[in-house]
Amino acid sequence: MATKLFFALLAVTFNTISAQTCQNPKVEAASFTSLDATIVTEIAYITEFTLKCDNPLPENYPLYAEVDSKSLAAAQVGENRYQVSWTMEPSKARAGVYEVRIHDEEGWAAVRRARRNDPAAVVAPLLAIQLIHPGSFSGPLVNSEVLATALSIIVAYTAIRHKANILA
Repeated sequence: MATKLFFALLAVTFNTISAQTCQNPKVEAASFTSLDATIVTEIAYITEFTLKCDNPLPENYPLYAEVDSKSLAAAQVGENRYQVSWTMEPSKARAGVYEVRIHDEEGWAAVRRARRNDPAAVVAPLLAIQLIHPGSFSGPLVNSEVLATALSIIVAYTAIRHKANILA
């Protein structure tokens, strides 16, 4: 009986020590997006942020992200610095605000548990970052080749018409 109690207490202590969560998170974020869709096949979205907590966090503190119900991993790029990136086809990319919801391990486990029962379930994130995408340029309404062809046809028609008037 004492052995079982000892191992149970040891397991609870280990879980408490290893499962730290960020207390009072503060974030500084910068975001980047591809703006020219004429030369790329995918629009890139990148948000990089620095996470500061009141309590010290482990060295490799894992974070997970969710954008439009799409699961992503946050890559650690420095001390307390993370990056979340994804791509989208230009035809599906929309202009506007994308909310990047960041979860720690406990929050991510809660998201997965909630999604098993209800795929549309929303779990409160550790923090949320707003990425603003102004839209991407897909090219001019009329290509320059079409415009040049149309102008040359008009010039040729006018020249032939004037020649016919002169000869008549």
